[in-house]
Amino acid sequence: MLGFPLNPESTSEVWNVESRISFQATDGPVQVSMFTPKSILPYIITTESFIGQEYGVTEKVEGPNRLVTWSKRQAEGVQILYYRGIIRQMKNWETEFQQFTDALQQPQDSQGNLPTLEGAFLQAAIALLAEVKKQTADTTSLTLSLIRRFTKINPDSYEALLLSQQPAEQAIAQIITLNGTPARVVHGIELSREARTVNLKEWIEVFDEDTWVPFDLEEVKTGIPDNYLSWWRGDAPLFHIDGGKELEFRLSASPNQEKAIQAAVARGMVMNPAWLKFSLFSLPVEKQIVYHILILIPVGAFLLVLLRNVVGLKTFGTFMPILIALAFRETQLLWGITLFSLLIALGLAVRFYLEHLKLLLVPRLAAVLIVVVLMMGVVSVLSHHLGIERGLSVALFPMVIVTMTIERMSIVWDERGPGEALQQATGSLAVASLTYLLMSLETMDYVFFTFPELLLILLACTIALGRYTGYRLLEVRRFQELLKSS
Repeated sequence: MLGFPLNPESTSEVWNVESRISFQATDGPVQVSMFTPKSILPYIITTESFIGQEYGVTEKVEGPNRLVTWSKRQAEGVQILYYRGIIRQMKNWETEFQQFTDALQQPQDSQGNLPTLEGAFLQAAIALLAEVKKQTADTTSLTLSLIRRFTKINPDSYEALLLSQQPAEQAIAQIITLNGTPARVVHGIELSREARTVNLKEWIEVFDEDTWVPFDLEEVKTGIPDNYLSWWRGDAPLFHIDGGKELEFRLSASPNQEKAIQAAVARGMVMNPAWLKFSLFSLPVEKQIVYHILILIPVGAFLLVLLRNVVGLKTFGTFMPILIALAFRETQLLWGITLFSLLIALGLAVRFYLEHLKLLLVPRLAAVLIVVVLMMGVVSVLSHHLGIERGLSVALFPMVIVTMTIERMSIVWDERGPGEALQQATGSLAVASLTYLLMSLETMDYVFFTFPELLLILLACTIALGRYTGYRLLEVRRFQELLKSS
């Protein structure tokens, strides 16, 4: 629905369009009106800015057009006004985008304020229309025939008379309107892949079979190139200035590349704002940063399920490796393993000393926690003075998890021996390392943040693994003789 890309590295082409109006103010009030483009298939305008020093800006809709007005009570000297917009092209979005442009597909916006023909010009248009209608069968063939007659090198008398008063596209639209079919002139620009100053291009639109059909005057055919962006419709000039002279106008368009996900979000804000509200991209940026981390915790939990229930690795606790892996995101893997091992080793030595004091469980845990915090502080201070900045990130390790790991390891050490304790500690670090590597993948982060519904698939797989009661991979060798006998 929102068109989010699957590949985080995929890019989308956008165009930066800029118009520049400069003029000499006549030392009084100034008002500059200019038509600006609207979002019309296959393009949308997602970001706009209207720049003018100390100018007020107002917008209003006039039929199929949008008119922007800069105004200032007192101005003198050279004045420069800018309009800037980011244009994005819609690809394979015709069905959804058609609903977005329904308001523009109405015949009441058709005329575009075409000037009225009078006298000899009106008679010439009527005679030309009658002549062409005899040779055509429908609106499309009528329009194409008129385009050929008006664009040939040596036009006939009727066409020459009409062209002496107005451009070809305007004359064609007037004749089609005389036939009772809505028609209008469209002014636009060509969006090229080369950054350059662009010139305005004109074509006509005819309302036929409940939709506006564009006609290309240069190629004499229906439809216009995909890289044509309509700017305004009608015969009115692009801009009008009161209180200025020595006008200069420049229009430019330059292509640019951006990540496709940024383009998809921008399109969603215009086309499907209701659907975008249910996406994580609708959250404030600081909240998105948090969910970039949280959304990967279930991925780490699923990996933990695989490594414990299928592979057979032993760990201290269920979520300790996941939380340690989160700390590794800041410390990096090698430094994280080094600092974590150092804390556990020092904490285990303190824990064995506390064993001689015969403390109760809760006071003993509290004492170990205090010692862990002290050790974190000592490691941070020493690493800072030694110029090892990575050592400062030791404070990112979850203190309670480190404390419980020390306690759990000491108990296993006493009950099952140092071999079992070291095996579980190694398994915990291995799972934490693999989880960190998985969660560090940019593609993994992107896919689950962009498509959080994938967590439902992860949930289904986790539930399925929860009923697995077969051999674990590390137990196959242990029970190999039993398998042979069976």
